[in-house]
Amino acid sequence: MRKLLSFSIATCLLAISACKINHNSSVNPLSYKTLDGKAPLVIAHRGASGLLPEHTLESYQRAIDDGADFIEQDLVLTKDQVLVCRHEPMLSGTTNVADLPQFANRKTTKTVDGVAYNDWFVSDFTLAELRTIKARQALADRPQQFNGLYDIPTFQEVIDLAKAQTRAKGRTIGIYPETKHPTFHEALGLPLTSKLLEALDAAGWNNRAAPVFVQSFEVANLRAIRTQYQSTVKTVQLLDATDVDASGNLTLVAPAAQPYDFVVAGDQRTFLDLTTDAGLDFVKTYATGIGPWKPYIQPYTPTAKLPPTTLIKRAHQRGLLVHAFTFRNEPRYLLPAYQNNPTAEYKHFYDLGLDGVFSDYTATAVAAR
Repeated sequence: MRKLLSFSIATCLLAISACKINHNSSVNPLSYKTLDGKAPLVIAHRGASGLLPEHTLESYQRAIDDGADFIEQDLVLTKDQVLVCRHEPMLSGTTNVADLPQFANRKTTKTVDGVAYNDWFVSDFTLAELRTIKARQALADRPQQFNGLYDIPTFQEVIDLAKAQTRAKGRTIGIYPETKHPTFHEALGLPLTSKLLEALDAAGWNNRAAPVFVQSFEVANLRAIRTQYQSTVKTVQLLDATDVDASGNLTLVAPAAQPYDFVVAGDQRTFLDLTTDAGLDFVKTYATGIGPWKPYIQPYTPTAKLPPTTLIKRAHQRGLLVHAFTFRNEPRYLLPAYQNNPTAEYKHFYDLGLDGVFSDYTATAVAAR
C-alpha cells in the first residue's frame, strides 16, 4: 500500500513538473524572436492616447496601470527653456489654446521642417503661461469628455511619475523621450538635446543601463549624443514615410522623405536609404535601434498583405533593436487581413520578431503578448 501510495505521489509530482515545464515553455522568453529573446516591449504612445488626451500625467498613469513597459514623451521647449510634453511645437491640435482670448495675439506663422504653419507655438510661451492651457483629445473619433481637464506636463514631472510608479508597481517603468524637430528648436536658440541630457543627468539616467530610450527622426542630434555629449544612453533612429502606393511601395514626399537635418545639410539619403544594409551599418554607429513605420516591416496593398520584408532580420544581424509605430485598435487603422481584430496585428508583428511596439492602447498590446 505504501509503495503504491509512493508511486502515486511520485507520478503526480512528475505530472505537475511536466505541466510546469510545458506551461513555462509557452511563455519562455527564449521563444520570442526578439533580439534579446525576451518579450517585446510595450511602449505607451503618448501615454494611453486612445483613451485620454495625449501627453498628460493622467494618460501616462492610465498606460502604466494597463501594463506599459515604457511611456513615450514628445519633447518641445518653452520660451523659458523648460522641456514639456507635446506632440508638436504647435499647440492648437492638442490643446484649447484657440479658445483662450488672452492668447489670440500669439498666433503666428513659423516654418517647421520646411512647412509653414499658422498656429500657436510652445516656444512663444513660458511655462507659467502653458499652465493656463489645457489638453484635449486630438482625434474626433476618440473620447472627448476629458477635454479641458488636464495640464501640459513638464518632462521632469513625467520622470518623477515613472520613478514613483516603479516603486509603487514593483516593476520598472521606463521613459521614451523624442526630441521633436531639433533643427527647428536650435534655429530659435533653444537647446533641445542638451536640455534633455541635463534632465537625464539629474535623474541619474544618462547611461546605457537606464530605463530610457531617446528617439528622433533627425540624425545629427542622435550622433551628437554619442560624440559631442559622450552619452551612452540608448538611442533609436525613427524612420518615416508618407504613404503606401497601390503596389505596396512606400512613398516619400517632404517633409516625411528625409531626416530634416539631411535636407539642411544637402544629404540626399532618404529614410528608405537608412533601411538598406549600408544604411543600417551607418545607423549602428550611433544608435541602439531603429523605429520604423509599420509598412517598412509589413508591406501591403489596399486589399492584401504582402510578404514581410527582411528589415527586422537585417537589423538584428547588426545588433539593432526594432521598435515599430503606431499600433491602434480602430478598424480604420487595420489591414483587412486582421478582420478588425487589433490583437491579430500585434501577434503577427510579435511573431516576426519585433522588439517593441508603440501603441495607443496599452492593454491590448500587453494582452496580445
